[in-house]
Amino acid sequence: MNRGPRGGTAHPSDQLLHRYSHDQDVPADQLWAVESHLESCGPCRGRLAPEPIAEAVWAGLEPLLDVTPQMPRTRAWRRVHAWVSPAAGPWLAMILLVTAAAVALDRVGVVVGDRVSLVVLVAPVLPVLGVAASWGRSLDPAHELTAATPRAGLPLVLRRTAAVLAVTVPGLAAAGLLTGIGVVRWLLPCLAFTVGTLALGTVIGVTRAAVVLVAAWAVVIVAPTIAFSRTALAFDQAATPVWAGLLVAGLVVTALRRMTFTRLEGNR
Repeated sequence: MNRGPRGGTAHPSDQLLHRYSHDQDVPADQLWAVESHLESCGPCRGRLAPEPIAEAVWAGLEPLLDVTPQMPRTRAWRRVHAWVSPAAGPWLAMILLVTAAAVALDRVGVVVGDRVSLVVLVAPVLPVLGVAASWGRSLDPAHELTAATPRAGLPLVLRRTAAVLAVTVPGLAAAGLLTGIGVVRWLLPCLAFTVGTLALGTVIGVTRAAVVLVAAWAVVIVAPTIAFSRTALAFDQAATPVWAGLLVAGLVVTALRRMTFTRLEGNR
């Protein structure tokens, strides 16, 4: 070790730094002194930097690269999990079963009101259940882990919502063909309720929003239709502009409040 000016801090010699950087035999007391000194001395760290430490490390690792086991390629079902929450699987299955049950009841002549099919009654709220299961602390046990990932936020919410619609909409389309129901009667309400769940979810949480909207649909639309045996105005073709307006309004609110989905407290 070389003394600095006026007997100040000792700096390691070039020979000692060379031996240290090449992992050569250095006495324990000198090794400790060198490492302690390098922690607080920038110029000596600069003297050490040109030494081929990285080259030595790479020379030791390179022969191991060819024999190191590689990670297997992502399988198809793992890619599916990037879109669909594992917690949503049972709910999506239930949605398809409810759709099939509504078709079966319609085929045997079970209708309400003025020939209102059960498919129309349940179609708007079916995707809401899947969305709540895909992005909600109450229904998804891994929600906090998912919400803490770099991909969390509105893009992930929209991806999972799209996955729910990819299952629900074809099922409802098949149900519509079997029961003779036009697409307009169920598609717009279905999309409006789905986007409305996300919009309201930015205020009270997705799960709570789903519960509120399903309850409101049951009380305001389903119950009167069954009780008074008449078709609600919501099923009339004249209500199409209203559903379209609600859909657009939901998209605007969701976009404006998109940062809510990046916070755990916003995903109740």
